[in-house]
Amino acid sequence: MVLQRVVKPKTHKGRKFLENREPKIEENDKVAMFIKGGNTSQTVSQVLKEMYMLKKPTGIMMKRKNVVRPFEDQTTLEYFSEKNDASLFLFGSHSKKRPHNLVLGRFFDHHILDMVELGIENFRSMFEFQNDKCSHGTKPCVIFSGQDFEQLEDYAKLKSLLMDFFRGPKTEKIRLSGLELVLQVTAVDNKIYFRTFRTVLKKSGTKIPRVELEEIGPSLDWVVKRSMFGSDDLYKRANKKPSEAKKSKTQKNKSRTNLGDKMGRIHMQKQNLDTLQTRKMKGLKRKKGGDEVEGEAGEASESTNEKLRKMAE
Repeated sequence: MVLQRVVKPKTHKGRKFLENREPKIEENDKVAMFIKGGNTSQTVSQVLKEMYMLKKPTGIMMKRKNVVRPFEDQTTLEYFSEKNDASLFLFGSHSKKRPHNLVLGRFFDHHILDMVELGIENFRSMFEFQNDKCSHGTKPCVIFSGQDFEQLEDYAKLKSLLMDFFRGPKTEKIRLSGLELVLQVTAVDNKIYFRTFRTVLKKSGTKIPRVELEEIGPSLDWVVKRSMFGSDDLYKRANKKPSEAKKSKTQKNKSRTNLGDKMGRIHMQKQNLDTLQTRKMKGLKRKKGGDEVEGEAGEASESTNEKLRKMAE
């Protein structure tokens, strides 16, 4: 039996590379792969390019064609996921049976979690819209409309998949002028309409500007064909959060010092300190007969005072 040895990195660059691949409490921004199939049409190739432009800088465009059938064999996609450390993919292909085909999916632990096959019925490129475009790397505002996203389970999972794909990097603060990219996804009559807009801020006579939407493309009409979703247990594992990432409840009147000692503040009612039992010490203990000695000393001092008065007279 041959044991596999753990190969340690010999260079600083290799050590940094492996540290970036290790599990983290706060995961990295999700990277998406854009893959061309063995046979693609001009429409599919253009859609992959423009989706890649929306996903920048967290996107990887595969230049070579790959003969892959995602719903039959996922080993190639899982290999690409592990090699590029990617958790999302968009695969495009074209055939007589399935024309202008897209497969949108995501991974968990470098294994397929879920994927949906979408057929392109109508497509308008962003270059057909003669107007200003948004800058690359802009975090989009994604809007979903349609009852199917709320009532149908497959559409609800597709909504989660699209949100995961286009959500972009995490941000704590958002600037109003930075919300310039809007993605509208509408589900009506078993079709999905994907539209891209740019926000235009105009003067309104008040402090709050008037917001208008201007379509910039790409514009897509999709039809859901096939889908493959993971089990409920797998979704539960994928959504599990470590205890360190969970926000702890704020504890009142508790704090820690610089040395790590835990301090607490206790609120109590007013107490009678005269009846408070304190620590007993021998030096403070009252001796027996102490009151009588003090009384005799007082009488002696009074008699000496009277003698001094008589002598003065």
